[in-house]
Parts: sequence; structure tokens; C-alpha cells
Amino acid sequence: MVPDAATQHDVPERLHAAGLRVTSTRLVVYEELLGAGHLDADALTTRVMERLGGVSRQTVYDTLKVLCDLDLVRRIEPAGSPAGLYETRVADNHHHVVCRSCGSVADIACVTGAAPCLDASDTSGFVVDEAEVTFWGLCPACQSRQQEKGSR
Repeated sequence: MVPDAATQHDVPERLHAAGLRVTSTRLVVYEELLGAGHLDADALTTRVMERLGGVSRQTVYDTLKVLCDLDLVRRIEPAGSPAGLYETRVADNHHHVVCRSCGSVADIACVTGAAPCLDASDTSGFVVDEAEVTFWGLCPACQSRQQEKGSR
């Protein structure tokens, strides 16, 4: 299970508490994200359509907004990514590493402990409660491909 993600049982409770109906689309969108890592809306829409059939892309986008507003889902936007990515790991201040070659994304635990994880030298009067750090490099699969090309 993804650390700090709500359980599937929490989702209906959170929707009800927010005064929202529990719909099959909302549940399936969350279930598809749970444990999937980081998905963009198009990949998620394809998965949801495979499970539910006639669901519109707009319905999936609307559902993602609702789940983000309820802090059940988090949207991240790594620089250079054509679309935002969604994840269910929301209860901590973790960071991300992005592969420069294939664009895969993985989670990295908080850099120095509790949020915001980093100390800014000057906050211009802001009270900082979160820091987002993106690490860049090559994933293991792309490293292997690079080594294979080099050995030819």
C-alpha cells in the first residue's frame, strides 16, 4: 500500500462528510490511483473507462478536482511535464525524483524530517508550511539502456 494514502474505506466517509454523493466514478478513480504511483489524467481516464465503460474525460477531470479539494489526491506538476500527475500519497511532505529520459516519477521521503523539510534563509515574512523539491536523474531502466548502448 502507498504510505499515508487513505484506505478505500475512508473515501466514502470523506465524500459523505463533505456533503457529496459516493459515486462509482469517484470510487474507481481513487481505486485506480491507489498504489499506481503517479498517473496523468489521460492514463487514469483510460483505466476508468476500461472498468466503467461510458465515462467522459470531463467526468474524470471533475472527479480529480473533487478528490484534490478533499485532500484525498494530490496533483504534482514536474517541470517540463506536459500534464499534471496525480497521486494518493497526500498526508506527508514527500518529494519526487523524475527521470530525465523517460519521465517516470518516484517518491522520495522528506529531506530533513518534518514539513517543510527545508529551511529557507529568507521567507519574506511568509510562514512556510511545505516545501516541494524535485530531484532529476536517470531511472534504473534508462541507466541500463544507456549502458547497453555504450557497450555496443
